Formats: sequence, structure tokens, C-alpha cells
Amino acid sequence: MNTQEVVDHILKTHCGVKTPPLLITTEARLVEDLGLDSVGLLTLVVEVENHYQMQLEESPEQPPRTVGQLIELIEQRRLATS
Repeated sequence: MNTQEVVDHILKTHCGVKTPPLLITTEARLVEDLGLDSVGLLTLVVEVENHYQMQLEESPEQPPRTVGQLIELIEQRRLATS
């Protein structure tokens, strides 16, 4: 699975997002479009970190707000740890 597919799977399986696959685009906003609350966001981060066995270490001042920003952060961390 590529990073987009992993994030989609986590959003649907662990965060309760009921959006059809084609609607989870990189532009989809985590809170406004996908309906994640603080617990959903925390679940998303924990599940991503568990899946990739790494810490995302997102900036508290500028956390990822879209699926695309989250994917970018994951890819940056994967490159930094490899």
C-alpha cells in the first residue's frame, strides 16, 4: 500500500470516516471535510506512527490540516529515518 492508501485505511478503520474512497483526496481537510475531532486526530496520528514505527513529531504551531499535508509529513519522516 502506498501512503495515501494507508492513510485512507486508517481514517476509515480507526477514525470512523465514512466517506467513499474517491472523496478522501489530498485536499480533504481533516476536521472540516472528514469530521475528525480531537480524539479522531489523536487516533489518526497514533495509528500512523504505529503503522510506520516512527514518530511524526508534527509542529504544534502548524499541524497538518489536510490529508496531503499529513502524507507529506509522513514521507518527510520516512526519508529522514531511512
